[in-house]
Amino acid sequence: MSAKEYRRRDVISFYYGGETIASNKINQAIADALSSNGERKFVETVEVAINLKDVDLQNPQKRISAEVALPHGRGRPARVAVFAQGEMAVISKKVVDTVISPEQIDELSENKREARKLAGKFDFFVAETGLMASIGKSLGVVLGPRGKMPRPIPPQADIERIIKGLTNLVPVRTKDRPTFHVPIGNVSMSQEQLADNLETILKRVESSLDRGYDNIASVWVKTTMGKSVRLQ
Repeated sequence: MSAKEYRRRDVISFYYGGETIASNKINQAIADALSSNGERKFVETVEVAINLKDVDLQNPQKRISAEVALPHGRGRPARVAVFAQGEMAVISKKVVDTVISPEQIDELSENKREARKLAGKFDFFVAETGLMASIGKSLGVVLGPRGKMPRPIPPQADIERIIKGLTNLVPVRTKDRPTFHVPIGNVSMSQEQLADNLETILKRVESSLDRGYDNIASVWVKTTMGKSVRLQ
């Protein structure tokens, strides 16, 4: 085995946790990132910053657009809004953060500033199938570019089950820049949980790239207000 082939296996194993030395790289990066956060008045998010190379991100087909289920969750509940009316609106109030009526859709279409604030406030949107066309026409220009177009809900669907299914998801998306960030949890979670979540993200990113890890220039881990720790 050549030195180049060995290094390749080492990098692949650190993504998948296949070897102790490789897995230690992830755990050490998480430990260093956690040790850099001091006393805060809030629970800091832990995120990974990934820098790509040799990827033509001006070509939309080369961009990554996915949602990944973290094995140990996000560290906080997902904020979910539903577009609904009638019975579904009544049922939804018990399991989502807010219900948006058809009348509010019309109001938001006339107030793009409020629409943008709404898009930033919630992690996910779901909607009755019958409202999807109206949402696309009125709010698609705001929600679409942010990757937050609602998931359609059939009339008889178990909305509580659907909402629970969103709990562990995080968006993994590149735009036209080589650097992007993904939350992997928060500082209240254990080092092992954060390491597992990070491995899951890296595996998904690698599988989305034409040349796998060869398209990754660097990987950094940090807490909200802590220092960045280089993993690769």
